[in-house]
Amino acid sequence: MNVQPITRREKLTFSNEQGTKLSGLLEQPATDTKAFAVLSHCFTCSKDIPAATHISRTLAARGFGVLRFDFTGLGNSEGNFADTTFSTHIRDIIQAANYLRENFAAPALLIGHSLSGVAVLSAAREIPEVAGVITIAAPGDTESIRGLLEDGVPDTDGEIHGMTALARQRLKDNRYFFADISASKIKEGIQAMGKALLVLHSPRDKVVGLQHARNIFEAARHPKSFISLDKADHLLTQREDSQYAGEIIATWAGRYIQPMNTTELPISEEPEIGEVVVTERDGRFSQEIRTNRHRLLADEPIDYGGADIGPSPYELLLAGLGACTSMTLRMYANHKKLPIERISVRLDHEKVNAKDCPNCKTQEGKVDRITREIHITGDLTPEQHRRIVAIANRCPVHKTIHGEIDDQAWVISD
Repeated sequence: MNVQPITRREKLTFSNEQGTKLSGLLEQPATDTKAFAVLSHCFTCSKDIPAATHISRTLAARGFGVLRFDFTGLGNSEGNFADTTFSTHIRDIIQAANYLRENFAAPALLIGHSLSGVAVLSAAREIPEVAGVITIAAPGDTESIRGLLEDGVPDTDGEIHGMTALARQRLKDNRYFFADISASKIKEGIQAMGKALLVLHSPRDKVVGLQHARNIFEAARHPKSFISLDKADHLLTQREDSQYAGEIIATWAGRYIQPMNTTELPISEEPEIGEVVVTERDGRFSQEIRTNRHRLLADEPIDYGGADIGPSPYELLLAGLGACTSMTLRMYANHKKLPIERISVRLDHEKVNAKDCPNCKTQEGKVDRITREIHITGDLTPEQHRRIVAIANRCPVHKTIHGEIDDQAWVISD
């Protein structure tokens, strides 16, 4: 089973320069975010195109916060696409960067797919905090791409054929979209960008040929890098291609960005061995749990108002009891040389009526019931099975739950 790192997603809106609401989605790592990026999708796509989704999630799993959004008049954003130009696209990217700056941190990376690759090259000059720009399957000029879309792209089918058909329709609806951009402007923008550049392109791209990547790369000043996407198509429709692009971006960016300050505790407040420090993350229910050497997360499910980026407090309680039970049994099995191959403990917690618990001292209201199913793989006798149950109840956490606890709390105001 392939278990993906946990990330958190947040829907948001921000305004373009005319006050029109644009729809965005911010993907972040479950723990500290090292840097932010703005990812701009291809001309005919929405922020939810699979390639943008997979790249964002891959980057989030590697510690980056990624904002992707629908341009004015596209996807879930407001506005009329027929009233926009290529410069409008560029200004939307800058406004997305402004939103991050005002609410989180300014983006260190700009990522543009297809025609948006040209847009991020132009926007980068106006976002001083950007350290790196990444283009994916980007054209080196708009004239040839406009002609290609108007005439149709040969030998394409499926999603790419639908994309080009939609592009032709949008150009028909907005014949002035490319009026304010030219090849010379694009080249000037690349030369004056002053940022590290990563060009990602597939030699098999039938929509935007490899010569476009060469033109962008040759126009840029160092530092610059080019990496082939091998067998990928223009839209990176295969998951492995877009995830590969995300991994490459994350690795490359590490050379050029300065990670933001994380929420490290002062040395005097770091937990000692045996201590636990719990710190809220988002002003809601998300919590970061720190021990002397480890970090993990706690949260509540979305239905209860949380972000569901970690186990709930009761799930963590059950996890502690289950881990202690399994460890205790393994210690006993190894000491007695029992033929136990594997130990697994399944736990559940519920509130039940006291009257349904004949062995409970409490006779009214609710009591907590924890059930443990202990699964043992191994050739044990019936007597050994009975002994395993008895040993399970010697688990220190089990004794703590059933024993008297002196729970003290006090408040310290900073």
